[in-house]
Amino acid sequence: MGREGYISDEQVIKRVNEAVRLELEKRKAMDAPVIVYDRETQRIYRENSDGSRVEVGQRMRKGHYSERITEKA
Repeated sequence: MGREGYISDEQVIKRVNEAVRLELEKRKAMDAPVIVYDRETQRIYRENSDGSRVEVGQRMRKGHYSERITEKA
């Protein structure tokens, strides 16, 4: 398969974003909660279809996994 058979990175990102949007709409229609991560507060929330948010946790570690491994070595 040559390069002409591949899609661009922009198309992949667009498709992933659309898939996530559709899944969130589906869950809202089914009245199912969604787990959301807030980057600003670094907290994890369960968001109900009515828009209410309940905190379920917070970020445990900072940095990438590979960075944490090299610190230990």
